[in-house]
Amino acid sequence: MYRAGDIVTARVRLSEGSETKNRFALVLYEQLGNVVIAGITSNPYAKGIPLTKKEGMPKDSVIKLNYLFTVTEDTLFGPIFKLGKERKKQVSGEMSKLLGGMQD
Repeated sequence: MYRAGDIVTARVRLSEGSETKNRFALVLYEQLGNVVIAGITSNPYAKGIPLTKKEGMPKDSVIKLNYLFTVTEDTLFGPIFKLGKERKKQVSGEMSKLLGGMQD
């Protein structure tokens, strides 16, 4: 079982084709065997929430909250590490901002 804040490796489909790629991801939540994850990139110019080597990543990276997937548990490996309390608050705050329009 995966929990919000787990950093995992996920096998995700890149596009409409059948090609898959393993990439780091942040678990947002798990429900009924499905896991919603946010992709993580090592592109330093990407917009998102920074995630550093000091926190546990192999390279300084960025959590991309605009790059979400729903996957099954069998496509995840890890957890590699868990986000710290402050970083979890930051992710939660940014997700609240993004979903703020749902309240209108």
